[in-house]
Amino acid sequence: MAKAQTPSPAGAAGGGAVAVAAESTVATRMSAPPSFDVADFPVPHGREEEWRFTPLERLRGLHSGTAKADGSVKADLSAPDEVIIETVGREDARLGRAGTPVDRVAAQAYSSFEKALVVTVPSERVLDEPIRLTVHGEGGVTFGHTVFELKPFAEAVLILDHTGDTVRAANVEYVLGDGAKLTVVSVQDWDDTAVHVSQHNALVGRDASLKSIVVTFGGDLVRIHPRVSYAGPGGEAELYGLYFTDNGQHHEHRLFIDHDSPNCRSNVAYKGALQGQDAHAVWIGDVLIRARATGTDTYELNRNLVLTDGARVDSVPNLEIETGEIAGAGHASATGRFEDEQLFYLMTRGIPAEEARRLVVRGFFAELVQQIGVPDVEERLIAKLEAELEASIA
Repeated sequence: MAKAQTPSPAGAAGGGAVAVAAESTVATRMSAPPSFDVADFPVPHGREEEWRFTPLERLRGLHSGTAKADGSVKADLSAPDEVIIETVGREDARLGRAGTPVDRVAAQAYSSFEKALVVTVPSERVLDEPIRLTVHGEGGVTFGHTVFELKPFAEAVLILDHTGDTVRAANVEYVLGDGAKLTVVSVQDWDDTAVHVSQHNALVGRDASLKSIVVTFGGDLVRIHPRVSYAGPGGEAELYGLYFTDNGQHHEHRLFIDHDSPNCRSNVAYKGALQGQDAHAVWIGDVLIRARATGTDTYELNRNLVLTDGARVDSVPNLEIETGEIAGAGHASATGRFEDEQLFYLMTRGIPAEEARRLVVRGFFAELVQQIGVPDVEERLIAKLEAELEASIA
């Protein structure tokens, strides 16, 4: 088992009513073209489509350029022996292949990191143990860039775990060769004071398969931006998400799937639960089917369960289709309150109210938790859900 554990310097890898946004016009076009140069993006003011839900004042200067790398994270990476682990400079040609920053914070992260981490799984290797990378914030502002590449027909499971306290902007790349299969679980379990903004770019090769599970619990503000494109026909992408948003937290997940190759498939399912005053969850699901992407099959779903008054949800699915020659395309969004009838039904069968509440929420998330497929991670997340519910009952 290859192991690396290093303390990384700043810049290293490593209200009562429920508000629901109505569906808007398609927002797949950004206000500025993608670029690695932060100077190509104007400082956002909150009126831009991609920033209108984000409380900019809570980004601690990540959007304006006033946030300087003055903190540190501790990165702990473990992987099977056949995995190649490298630390590289910005000039490495492998950086940026999966995608380009599409907003100012992502460009700031790219312009500010010192060293990038590149993790490679050789061709035709099927890993029998997950790759695990834990990033623990130790205060201050940090930037990072990480690349995970699976060569053709390789298979791997990747666990990304974020803990501690930091103000962090980072880019993560997943590059899947032809026929490769990657399952990645990204857990945001930060301290309540942390800020985390990250663009995840995935490039899916011919007949390759990506399964992504994004889990968000902690942090004052967390904004995750998964983006998927295809390098050849036959690629598949399954994007799942689970978030539990508590008092005052802002959790934002913005997805973009660019169907730019024929006969590819995507499926998105994100679920969130909210409780407490000023808990705010945002989900944006953008899917673009280009004219050349004939045979595309895509569907996206977002569901939110509001447990208490004072929470707000903005859920906006967007679908843009440039060809009629597709296998299928659709989307759905639903937000609802915790139903007293569900509790009553369970309580009439002798189940105490607190336990009934846990059962309903656990059932709401069960399908997504099972997608993880790593027992210790699943058990940890279930325990975290239980702790959140215990706190709300107390």
